[in-house]
Amino acid sequence: MKVIIDQDKCVASGQCVLLAPDVFDQRDEDGVVVLLQENPPGELHEDVRQAARVCPSLAIRLEET
Repeated sequence: MKVIIDQDKCVASGQCVLLAPDVFDQRDEDGVVVLLQENPPGELHEDVRQAARVCPSLAIRLEET
């Protein structure tokens, strides 16, 4: 799995960080998403999929490999 984020779309809701804190973080100054792991390990895949599903701005895209 490859995770792709679009920081321009991000509305800083923080749902991704709550669901997958090992993969996503937020910038201190504005809360915009920061990608910590572009290729997370398999045990995190379901959490990352859930984060992408609940993202209100659709700023997270996944490429399944």
